[in-house]
Amino acid sequence: MLNVSLDMTNNDGRSVGRRTVLKGAGIAGLAGLAGCVGTGDPEPTDTTQSSGGSTDSGDATSTPQSQLAGSAEVWGWDVAARAMDLIDDPYEEANGGDVSINQIGRSDLKDRFKSRLLSGTGAPAASMMESVDAASWVDTGGLRDISGWLEDSGIKGDFVEGKWGPLEKDGGTYALPWDIGPVVTFYRRSVLEEHDIDVSTVETWDQYIEEGQKLPDGQYLLNLPSNDYDGLWRMMLRQIGGQPFTANGAVNVASDKSLQVARILKEIRDSGIANDLASWSSGWFTAFGDGTTASLTAGAWMEGTLKAELGDTSGDWGVFKPPAVESGGSRATNWGGSNLTIPAQISDEKAKRAWDFMKYALGREESQLTMYREYGLFPALETTYESEAFDQPNEFLGGQEAGRIYAEIAPEIAPYRYTIDTPEVTQAINSHFRDMMAGDKTPKEAVDAAAQQVADRTDRDLA
Repeated sequence: MLNVSLDMTNNDGRSVGRRTVLKGAGIAGLAGLAGCVGTGDPEPTDTTQSSGGSTDSGDATSTPQSQLAGSAEVWGWDVAARAMDLIDDPYEEANGGDVSINQIGRSDLKDRFKSRLLSGTGAPAASMMESVDAASWVDTGGLRDISGWLEDSGIKGDFVEGKWGPLEKDGGTYALPWDIGPVVTFYRRSVLEEHDIDVSTVETWDQYIEEGQKLPDGQYLLNLPSNDYDGLWRMMLRQIGGQPFTANGAVNVASDKSLQVARILKEIRDSGIANDLASWSSGWFTAFGDGTTASLTAGAWMEGTLKAELGDTSGDWGVFKPPAVESGGSRATNWGGSNLTIPAQISDEKAKRAWDFMKYALGREESQLTMYREYGLFPALETTYESEAFDQPNEFLGGQEAGRIYAEIAPEIAPYRYTIDTPEVTQAINSHFRDMMAGDKTPKEAVDAAAQQVADRTDRDLA
């Protein structure tokens, strides 16, 4: 049971207490523990969007403390909220003020925050925002432009370049990058070793599928959840440099690269090596815990989740770079990534306090590395990548220097194009890939149908 000092808030906005004990979520309640799950660090969104929220100039950190609000509330979920709580006390000791971290369930936070952006009232001073949601949240016009503060701070160049795309619009910048999710395959050492599966010999998905045939009936190499086909599709598509939209905004879901990924996912399902358990369900965690499902391809942040929920398996996990889609292909991709953003409705004093905290938490190597060490949140702050923190043996991962693998993958991640219509792609891929897995559509028919659905619902052209 994990106890974390967090500020919780009732539905009416009243504080339950500055230092309230947060009990561990427990396996059954982890639908929101997609800990910084988003989709990473894409390149700029299409140019059809209108301007965003309010504009600031000047560096809040050069402003006297008397001009910063005495308190500020920041919203986040699960391991991200816990990570910010680690930084809260050091920040207050160094800079004054009272920053309270409000832990809210992932889905609830997204719904509440966006509704408050649209209503223009009731938003916190700052909130966590996944990169996958950034384009649609910026499009509300309810976020504050922090480009002036960012320029004066001089820290923009310290972050992974590809993170900025969905955070920017019409010359404005609407969030500060936090983490990314370099993808690795987590595997249970004892299970794979028992069945003579050597991950060091695996280069491609075809090879990994073949190795999975060594497992007995009732045991699975991986999980292919029917509630998250889009996540796996996006991960592999990005790995081979594919894009869901072209640079001019046309729907590109039926591209040759998309079809290539669809065929691999269908091969995984047809091979019998994959379980089908809903992501983040109790059964999903149980299967990884008892080894029924032997591996999991996910962002580096998954390490923190596995540690928190499957601590008794410590030492029996390892990681390797994700299999390539084709021989000689890239083994670098991203799954996950969040940022901190400030609503436009917040007073200047509150906004300056929020920026002051954001810069301290996300723009300092020490803060980012603290959150990485404790919760596996891999920094978007590129200046940390040479840190010895990534060379330390990881006890949970059997003494492996996994951090260095993450750091090697991160600079190789291809950019990815998100737009305000990314949610339509998610829905279309999940819907038509379920038909594909059931045998009702071929991979070609599935990607064609998904592309047409997105085009019909968004009034975009097909590529």
